[in-house]
Amino acid sequence: MSKNVRLVSRRKWLAGSAAACVAGGWWSVMAQTEEAVVDRRSQIQIKALVPIRFQDRVFIRIDTNRGISGWGEIKGVIPRVAEELAVSMFEMLDGQNPTRIEHIWQMLYRSERNQRGGAFMVHCISGIDMALWDIVGKLWGVPVATLLGGPTRDKIRVYPSANAVKLGSGPQRMAGNPAEIQPFVDQVRSTRARLGPEGTIMFDAHCAMPPAFLIQFANAVEPDELLFLEEPAVPGNIEVFKRLKQQIRIPFALGERDRTIWGILPYLEAGVVDIVQPDCGYTGGISQMKKIATLAEAYTTPLAPHCTQSYLGMTASFQVSAAVPHLLIHESYDSDLFARFLKPSWTKKDGYVTMGDAPGLGIEVVEAEMRRIASDPNYKYRWRGPRFLDDGSVTDY
Repeated sequence: MSKNVRLVSRRKWLAGSAAACVAGGWWSVMAQTEEAVVDRRSQIQIKALVPIRFQDRVFIRIDTNRGISGWGEIKGVIPRVAEELAVSMFEMLDGQNPTRIEHIWQMLYRSERNQRGGAFMVHCISGIDMALWDIVGKLWGVPVATLLGGPTRDKIRVYPSANAVKLGSGPQRMAGNPAEIQPFVDQVRSTRARLGPEGTIMFDAHCAMPPAFLIQFANAVEPDELLFLEEPAVPGNIEVFKRLKQQIRIPFALGERDRTIWGILPYLEAGVVDIVQPDCGYTGGISQMKKIATLAEAYTTPLAPHCTQSYLGMTASFQVSAAVPHLLIHESYDSDLFARFLKPSWTKKDGYVTMGDAPGLGIEVVEAEMRRIASDPNYKYRWRGPRFLDDGSVTDY
C-alpha cells in the first residue's frame, strides 16, 4: 500500500511539474527547486561577527541566535585590513544557517571576481570557516574531527620536539662560494650527530635560497639526512620546481603559500612535491585543508601542515590532521602568551599531540583576557620586509 502511495505521489509531482512548465515556463520549476534547497528543519542563524584585532592577527567570534558561538583566526595578512574585510563579509553571513559550511564557503569565495583567490580574501574565509565548524561541532556535541569522518590515528606527530627539529636559511646570493655553502652543510651534520639516526631533521629554505644556491647546498647533503627540504622555490613558475626536482634528491615539501586546491594541484600534477604543507589559516580553512588532503591522497602524497598560528588556528589544523589518512608530521609551537587566554583540550607529550573530546574545535577562549592583552598601546604592527643583500638589492623571503 505504501509503495502505491509513493508511486501516486511521484506521478502527481511529475504532472504538476509538467503543468508548471507549460503555464509558467521552466524557470518556475527551477525556482521551486532552488527554494527547496533551504534547510527548513533548522532555525539556527548567524547573527553577528565580532572581530578582535590582536597584534599581528585577528580573532573572530561568530554568534548565532541559539547562543552558540564559534571562534576563528585570521593571520598572515595586515590585521587592520583583514579586520575590515571580515566585517564587510558579514553582509553575506547575516541570517545564514551556519551548518551550511560548504555553501557559505563557496558564496564567500565566488562573491567578488576581482578578489577571488587573493590572500586577504582566502585568509579571512579561513577564519570564518574555522568558526563555522566550531559552531557545528558544538551544536552536535562532537569534535570537528568526528564531523570530518572520525579520527584516523590515535595521536599526531609534531615538531619541534626533543627528537624532531627544523633548520633554516635566510636570504642568500644567487649562487655561493664554499664559505657560504659549508655552514649550512655543517649545521645539518652537527644536528644529525646530536640527534642520531633516529632523529628527524627538516630544512626550510624559506624560498630564500635561489635555485643555484639551493642545488649547491642540497647536493652536499645526503638525501636521507633530511626528512624534507621545505619551500625550495618562490611560488609562481612550476618550471623552476621541475628544474630543481631533476637535480636534487631530497624530498620537497611545499604549499604553505599556495591557497586552496587550485593552488596545490599544479605541483601534484607536475610531480614536484613529495610532502604537501597546507596552512589551515592560509588555504581556506578546515574545508579546504580537508579537500587538499584528499587531493594529495590520490597522488600518495602525505601532509606536513604548516602552522605558525596561535593555539586557535593550530587546533583547527589538528582537527583536520586527526581525520586524514596520510599525515607525516605537523608544525606546532608552544606560546606562553596565547596560553593565557586559549585553553585547548588536546595535550602534547614526547613529540605527539593527543586530541581531546571537547565539542567543536575543542578550545576554550578567555575573551576578557584576550581583549586585555590586545589593548596594549605599546604594540605596533610592522611589515616583515623588505630584506636586502649586502649589495643593497632586494631579496625573496
